[in-house]
Amino acid sequence: MAEYTDPHGDGAAEEMPELSDGDDDIDDDEEQWQCMDEEEDSQQVNVTCLFCDRSLSSVPATLQHCTAEHQVNLVDVIRQHNLDDYGYIKMINFIRSTKCNASCLTGLPDAPLPWESEDFLKPVLQDDPLLQTDPEELCGGVGSSLLTCQSSGAQSHDALLQKAQAAEERARRSEEALARAMDDLHKLKLLARGLVLNAETSKSGKLGTVAELREDEDEAYFSSYGHYGIHEEMLKDKVRTESYRDFMYRNPEVFRDKVVLDVGCGTGILSMFAARSGAKKVIAVDQSEIIYQAMDIVRSNQLEDKITLIKGRIEDINLPVEKVDIIISEWMGYFLLFESMLDSVLHARDLYLADTGSVYPDLCNISLAAVGDTQKHQGRIGFWDDVYGFNMACMKKAVVPEAVVEVLNADTLISEPTVIQTIDCNRVCLSELEFASDFCLKITNTTDCTAIVGYFDIFFDKGCSNKVMFSTGPQVTKTHWKQTVFLLERPVSVQAGEELQGKITVRKNKKDPRSLLVTFDLRDRKLTYSLQ
Repeated sequence: MAEYTDPHGDGAAEEMPELSDGDDDIDDDEEQWQCMDEEEDSQQVNVTCLFCDRSLSSVPATLQHCTAEHQVNLVDVIRQHNLDDYGYIKMINFIRSTKCNASCLTGLPDAPLPWESEDFLKPVLQDDPLLQTDPEELCGGVGSSLLTCQSSGAQSHDALLQKAQAAEERARRSEEALARAMDDLHKLKLLARGLVLNAETSKSGKLGTVAELREDEDEAYFSSYGHYGIHEEMLKDKVRTESYRDFMYRNPEVFRDKVVLDVGCGTGILSMFAARSGAKKVIAVDQSEIIYQAMDIVRSNQLEDKITLIKGRIEDINLPVEKVDIIISEWMGYFLLFESMLDSVLHARDLYLADTGSVYPDLCNISLAAVGDTQKHQGRIGFWDDVYGFNMACMKKAVVPEAVVEVLNADTLISEPTVIQTIDCNRVCLSELEFASDFCLKITNTTDCTAIVGYFDIFFDKGCSNKVMFSTGPQVTKTHWKQTVFLLERPVSVQAGEELQGKITVRKNKKDPRSLLVTFDLRDRKLTYSLQ
C-alpha cells in the first residue's frame, strides 16, 4: 500500500522577497511583508464554517467566527493534542463528515482521538481552504497574523527571519513529500501493470524483479550496452548473427506482411533482417544509447519507412500498435539466463503478442557436462596454497563461488551432456525461470571431476519450413557466450560408466535480479556459485 503524502504542500508556493542585512531597510521590508499579508487577506474565498452553514471570506475570519460564535478555539485544540499536518487534516474532515457539535472538541482525551482513522484523510469538501492552511502557521508566532490582521505596527527583524526560516522548512518538507509521492507513483504504476498481466491467466501472472527496477536502478546494465565494443563482438559472432539471419531469410512466409517487435534491438540488425524478410512494420526498442546509432543505420539502409525505433525500457513505454505478430530478440546471457532479459521479452509477449503470434527464438535448453582438467584446477584453485611462499588458501572460499565464463577445451569433457531445463518462450511463465532440476551425468573417463560446465542451445522452430538452431557447447564453433564453468573446490573421483547424480538450483540474486545464483548438490556437498 502506498503511503499517504501531504496533499497540499502550500508552504513552498509562498514567494519570499529578498531580505536585507542592513538596519536601514527593515521598515521597507516590514511594509512589504505587511502589504503581502494584506493582499492575501483581501483575496475573497468562501470558507464554510465547521459548525454551521455560514460562509466566511477567509480562513482567519472563519477561525475567529468559531471562537466567537461556537466557543471553540481550533488553535488551542491543535496545540493541546499536538496535531501534525495529517492530524489537522483528519480533524477538519472529521468535523465536516460527522457534523459534530463544537462542544465535542472540549474535554477530549489525549488518545485515542475520534479522528484517528485513515478514512478522515479524504476531503469532505472539494478545495477546502481550511485543508490548505498549514497548522504550524496557525500555532506559530509568525502565523498568528492569520488570526489577527494588524493594520499598523512594525514586525521585528527577528520575526522576518523566523518567517523566512519557516518558509524554508515548509519547502523542505514539500520536497520530501514530493519524493515520497514519486515513489508511490512508481509503486502504483507497478501495481497497475501487475493487474494487466494477471488478467492473462494462461501466461506469466506476475511482474518479475527486473520489471520492478526503476530506470536509475537499471542504468548500469543499459549503460554497458551503450559501448560499441560489445555490439561489434556480437555482430562478429557468426554463429549467433547468421543463425538469426538464416532463420528469417529462409522462412520469409513467417514474416510476410507481419508486424514485428524487436526487444533490445541494439544496432538494429535483427530489425533489418525482419524488414528484408517481408515484414510490414518493425518496431525496434532499446534503452541504451546505441539506439541513436541504430537510427542512423536504418536511415543509411533506406528502411526508415518500415522500421520505427523507440528509446526506452519495454516495461516503461507504450507501443504505437495494440498487438504484434512476432517478437524477435537476442536476449540470451551467459548460462542462458544471466542478465534476466528474458523477463522483458515475456513482459512484451504478455502485453503485445497476438494470440496467433510467436516469440523467436521459441525453444531453448540448458545442458550440463562433467569436466576433468586437473591442470586447470591446480592453476585456479591449488595456486592459492603457495603464492610466492605465502599461504593464501583462504582465498579459495572467495574464488570458487565465482562461476568462470571461458571457452572450454572439449577434450576435457568426461561425461555425456544432459539437458536440465527446456524453455518454450511462447508458454513459459516468469516463475519458471527460477527452477531446480535433478541431473545424471554418465561418466566416460575414469579420472577426477574438477568442474561442471553449463551451456545452452537455441531453436527457431515454430511454423518454420526451414528450421534453424545453434549451440554454445564446447564441442562446436565457439560463440561470444563461451561456456560457464563451475569449479569444484575438491575434485570428485569418478569411474567410466558410472552415473554422477546431483541437483541444480537456479535462481535470481535478490540483491541484483540481473545476476544468477546457481547451487549444486553433489555427493553430499552443497556448492553455490554466482554469475554477476
